[in-house]
Amino acid sequence: MTFELRTKGAVTSIEGPLVFLKRVVNVGLGEAVEVEGADGSVRLGRIVALDEDRIVMELLESTTGLGIEDVTVRFRGEPMTMALGPGLLGRVFDGVGRPRDGGVPVPAVVRRRVDTGTINPATRGLPQDFIETGVSSIDILNSLVRGQKLPIFSAGGLPHDRLAAGIAQNARLRGEDEAGFAVVFAGIGVSHDAAENFRAAMEESGALEHTAMFLNLASEPSAQRLLTPRYALTAAEYLAFEEGRHVLVVLTDMTNYCEALREVSASHGEIPSRKGYPGYMYSDLATIYERAGWIKGVPGTLTQLPILTMPADDISHPIPDLTGYITEGQVVLDRTLEHKGIYPPVNVLPSLSRLIDQGIGEGYTHKDHPALAQQLFSTYARATRVRILSSVVGRDGLTDVDRLYLDFGDRFEAEFVHQKEMRPFEESFALGWKILAMLPTVELSRLSDAQIARHIKPVSEKQAEPGDG
Repeated sequence: MTFELRTKGAVTSIEGPLVFLKRVVNVGLGEAVEVEGADGSVRLGRIVALDEDRIVMELLESTTGLGIEDVTVRFRGEPMTMALGPGLLGRVFDGVGRPRDGGVPVPAVVRRRVDTGTINPATRGLPQDFIETGVSSIDILNSLVRGQKLPIFSAGGLPHDRLAAGIAQNARLRGEDEAGFAVVFAGIGVSHDAAENFRAAMEESGALEHTAMFLNLASEPSAQRLLTPRYALTAAEYLAFEEGRHVLVVLTDMTNYCEALREVSASHGEIPSRKGYPGYMYSDLATIYERAGWIKGVPGTLTQLPILTMPADDISHPIPDLTGYITEGQVVLDRTLEHKGIYPPVNVLPSLSRLIDQGIGEGYTHKDHPALAQQLFSTYARATRVRILSSVVGRDGLTDVDRLYLDFGDRFEAEFVHQKEMRPFEESFALGWKILAMLPTVELSRLSDAQIARHIKPVSEKQAEPGDG
């Protein structure tokens, strides 16, 4: 049962976000606290360390103006929780679940711990079925599956914020489940301008009606960034497993989360590991990513699309490296493609969706979708090798077929990967066949004669068939 205890005059020191208190009460690690200053303002925090003599509290808001003698601490006697109810969608919250849109708090039907455990492996169902993002290079070649966690690896200066907003606005289910789709968008350590752009984009597109937004600003304390994805996922779990919705969670930017984890770890005096990050960063990230999934016997699903920026464009950096171990693939954004003016600059060769086979094909998208994806990937890989050869011998030194592959690579990037606006699946599907038609059919070794006849010959008369799903 929740209890409240007031203590005054027991605070010994305040260092940055940490408040040190004499051990005058019996409390547990991770419990929520409220610290009230002399002006009556209340700051939320949690207990992060205990010993026989003292309690260390970490505040999620600025400690500016707090004095040692005039601080009142209230112990909630429970971990950090969030009030959940039917009014979550259409709302904008801050990083710890408080309304940022000026509205009233969500009427609480239940309260849930934000640090809840991950899904029990024994109850997990196999992720399956297709989520349409509107991005051709994802929908056709690296399809997102319900219950999957598929990160986007970006880099500083690349348009991942624009891509995140576009996917959040346009993502949808196909078929009868479309009405039960919802999005939870979490901006972690974003600037004021970026937060306002996210909110305005969702509002103007009408997507905010089926979206819950959590926006943690860069000006807010680092400790709050550690809780933002957990509050967002707690709301998503309620929508998915209590209301039976299919929820897509977009988390951007997980690099800001990891930087906050490093900063907070250093403030606690913990021994650093690779590049100064704490040695437990792998397990900490797993407590976030493993909350995605599909529970047997429960109608809803929770899918994650975390976005991170690779420091120094280094895919072997601890953040993308550890993320890749936990998640089921990656979508990689490329600076070279971005310099060519291609948006989104998705490099399809290092990109991978390990669960693509569970969400495409007959009954989901189209029976010929797997063959199209394999042929496009194989052909573009060959075009990339021909480019390297061309840089040595020149275009004139290539065979006629190699020149076709060279043209295919340019056209694939300029027409298929590049898109000025989001595309429905059917348009991306038809475009893939259209570009393949520029090659001799003898080169299309991943396609059957029947598939070539249906979609390529004659291309002027035969159009791609609509999805079967």
